[in-house]
Order: sequence, then structure tokens, then C-alpha cells
Amino acid sequence: MSGVRRILVTGREGQVVQALIEKAKARADIELIALGRPDLDLASISSLAPAVDRVNPDLIVSAAAYTAVDQAESEEAQALVVNGAGPGELARIAAARAIPIVHLSTDYVFDGEKTSPYLETDPVAPLGAYGRTKLAGERLVSAANADHVILRTAWVYSPFGKNFLKTMLRLAETRDGLNVVADQHGNPTSALDIADAVLSVADNLLSSDKPDLRGVFHMTGSGEASWADFAAEIFRISAEAGGPSAQVSPIPSSAYPTPAKRPMNSRLDCAKLAVCHGVQLPDWRVSTRLVVERLTTETI
Repeated sequence: MSGVRRILVTGREGQVVQALIEKAKARADIELIALGRPDLDLASISSLAPAVDRVNPDLIVSAAAYTAVDQAESEEAQALVVNGAGPGELARIAAARAIPIVHLSTDYVFDGEKTSPYLETDPVAPLGAYGRTKLAGERLVSAANADHVILRTAWVYSPFGKNFLKTMLRLAETRDGLNVVADQHGNPTSALDIADAVLSVADNLLSSDKPDLRGVFHMTGSGEASWADFAAEIFRISAEAGGPSAQVSPIPSSAYPTPAKRPMNSRLDCAKLAVCHGVQLPDWRVSTRLVVERLTTETI
């Protein structure tokens, strides 16, 4: 079929990859190929060029990553290969073939000390290994391929894989109450919304060579919450849908120590994405309802 755009996505099992696969099925103009290990292995640089040449894509979405935030503290070298060197080499390969690349990054490139939402131009200062390795990926991708978009997102949840929303629902099946951190604030973001946004950005990149469509953009759900706020909303919706629910007790981060320090402020300002790409993600409460109700329906 003429006019069909082929998109290569790195990874197979991640939340965003699963969401992209689902969303692309509804698009007759997109052929999406998700490749993970061993066919495409970010830790094995030699696997990348053959994978790209085999698929011969119009655009690459760099979605695969080392995402075990706490584990990265003791495995930074391994995380750096997957989050830094791998995407950088993929971007170089893409540039040599005149292929644009969309690379997913994170709020963890910031230290969380700012009191308002972060802009793309704010100084980066990762608190831990995961953030450092993702920042390395951003820098290597942007240096290797001028035809790039880097999308920083945060607090990702979905019907797929492991995430905060699914963990809350699972714990509520056996517990009446849960302690949830209330002094970290961010933008809960549905992977299904991320997938829609990525496909829109891809359309724009393939349709126009305008410089303002390239570069770094923030992309999260609209509105903000603490983890405790997010949990309470999850349980409110679940209870309405006949699913599990629990009472949320807000606690400070100090009461829930983790190997990796989290940014206290993960809020990202997404105005640039709206202005340049015409993309704005829905309110997080609306998208949370869709995911919770879907999971509740699938369980019944």
C-alpha cells in the first residue's frame, strides 16, 4: 500500500511499546515494527545496524530503556550502555540513512528542587544513576542526529507491564489501607496517551523539515498530583467500577527510603509541545479512569 509509513520501535515489552503497538493497529497508514532482544539489543551495538537495515524504517522510536531506577544505583555501567551508548549509536545509524529518530527520556534528568514545573531550557542535574544515564542518552542522540525529537515524560502508567497504578490495585486486593508518599509531585501520564502523542510527532517529523519541530520537548499528562493524590484517585475510580479500593495514608518520602533518591518536583511544563507540534495530553484523571475501568473490566 502506498503512503504507509514504517516505524521501527526499540523494545517489545515496555508500557509505551505495548501502547504503540495497540494504537498503530488503528492506523492504516502506519506499519509499526517493534524489535527487542536478541534481534535489536541496545547492549549489543553490533545488532543495531543490521536490525535497522532489515526493517528499513521511515522513522525510529527509541523507546527501550533500562528503567530499574533503584537497581541502576548498583548497575550504572550496564544502565549507561542501554540508556546512553545504545540510543546514541542508533541515532548515528539513523542519521547515516537520513532517518529521523524520536527518543523517550525522563523527568529524572532534573533534581526536583525547582518550585514550578520544569521547562526544556532549565538546567539538568540528575540525582541518581538512572537520571545520569538517561541524560547521557539525550546528549548522544542529539549530537548524532540533527533530525531528532527527545520527549521527556514522567510517572508512566498503563494497562501493561508493571507500574504504580497496577501495583496500587493489586495491593488493595489484600489491604484495607496503604501508606503513599505525599511530598513528591508530578504529572501522571498514560502510556496510551504517550503513544498517541508519539505518533502525532512522528507524522509531523515526516511531513515537515521545520527546525522548531526538532529538539527537546516535555510530554506528560495535564494536571498534577502527589503519589498519594494519584493513589486516592485510582481507588476512587476503582471503587465506582466495582474493583479493589483502599484507604490512602499520606507519608513523607523520608518514611519510604529507596536506594535512588527521587525528584521531589517532577512536574514538566508541556507548552512547547503544544505550540510546536499541536500536541497536548489529556488530564491525568480522565486517562486514569480509562485505564482503571479497562483493568477492572478485564478482571471481571
